[in-house]
Amino acid sequence: MELALCKATQSWVNRGCRDLELDCHPFPHLLIRNFIQSDSFTENLQRELLDLNFHEKSNDLYKFNQSDDLKKRKEPHITGLRAALFGLFRSWLGEVLGIELEPIVDVSCAKYQYTDVLLCHDDELEGRRVAFILYLVPPWESSDGGTLDLFSTDDHFQPHSVVKSLVPSWNTLILFEVSPISFHQVAEVLSEDKCRLSLSGWFHGPSLERPPRHIEPPFPRSPHLPRDETLLLEWVNPLYLDVDYQSQVQQEFEDSSEIQLKNFLKEEKFKEVSEALRLTDVQWTKQGPPNRRCYEVASLESFPQCVSACWELLCSEAFFLLLSNFTGLRLHYLSPSDEDEKDQEDEEEGEATGSSGDTPSANKNNKGVLLVCVCTLPKKQPSTPVCVGELRRWAHGDYTLLHDGDASKAEYALDLLLPLSCPGQSHTRLITHTRFNQTFMPKHAHTDTQCRLES
Repeated sequence: MELALCKATQSWVNRGCRDLELDCHPFPHLLIRNFIQSDSFTENLQRELLDLNFHEKSNDLYKFNQSDDLKKRKEPHITGLRAALFGLFRSWLGEVLGIELEPIVDVSCAKYQYTDVLLCHDDELEGRRVAFILYLVPPWESSDGGTLDLFSTDDHFQPHSVVKSLVPSWNTLILFEVSPISFHQVAEVLSEDKCRLSLSGWFHGPSLERPPRHIEPPFPRSPHLPRDETLLLEWVNPLYLDVDYQSQVQQEFEDSSEIQLKNFLKEEKFKEVSEALRLTDVQWTKQGPPNRRCYEVASLESFPQCVSACWELLCSEAFFLLLSNFTGLRLHYLSPSDEDEKDQEDEEEGEATGSSGDTPSANKNNKGVLLVCVCTLPKKQPSTPVCVGELRRWAHGDYTLLHDGDASKAEYALDLLLPLSCPGQSHTRLITHTRFNQTFMPKHAHTDTQCRLES
């Protein structure tokens, strides 16, 4: 690919076009400024594109507006550009790359506006060989966001960090080969009054061979700690220790597979933990890779004493039993067994709640810390519930993503989220759930001082 792009550059130079920039770091890409020679054509093209109907696209990976596929549009300037791109230009590109590019038209228009983003991905899809983006934007600065960020990769072909950012500019075409290392993103648009308009798509051809998919080692999971209800009495709001109230919580949880428990910790305990995190020099480490997650996690060894005590609460046997009472999930041997509930299950066979089987993911814009604990019951091991968790710190632009390799090894899992933000700060958290081809928001907003349970 590097040699082919060098040939492409020389070919355009020989034609008298010197508005080219070739770079093979972190992966081969080519930038062609003033791609369309006619100013009036590009201006009319922009007007036609802005008159299209756009659809909002939003999930854990992206948020922007996109048109339908443009292969059948009849507008004169859209038709002209489409013919040029997938006709003469495709033939020239295939010649310099030494491959046969198929006459498949794959192009659409995207509008990125304030807060829109497309997180780290590699464009992998069978048949995609070369990606292209044509920008039709107003004067743009890096401070406006919306840059095309290119990632370096590690020894496992996983993205590591942004090493180059390309600022959009009017009538500039960017090309890059879709490969195992072509990880990139559209940074969040920070300008409140500019529209990042672009035409993008792919030239199709024989796909490059890909290495075996990298499988991350699982996070170590542990059974509960042998601690009794004394911990609950010390930490938990007495309201949630009332058996009748626990039944109400379980009913709501069974209806929607999620619930938020307001003022879950005693007020003095919550304030103590939040203040300790604000004042203590906790050791934080950035977590990746960027195609899966981006946030900081605290070292357990650097926890303040009261935070360690809170962590012990969440991993305790007494807390597992409390969670069982809240959810109806068998996270403790004293909770009802499958046999105990067999009659009820027989009656409900074939039915499911709306969010059964969902996998939660988060795209967060905030500053603060969040304690996350996941309780699971393994499928092929003795049915001893286990848990894993982290103390996470979030900053603007941090996120977690669903991933193809995230197939759960658990019979079921219960996520517990406990925000521990510093007093006086205001934060926004966006949590999206995905089921099949649907993306939707949980019915509860995510606010501070609330313990959130999701299955």
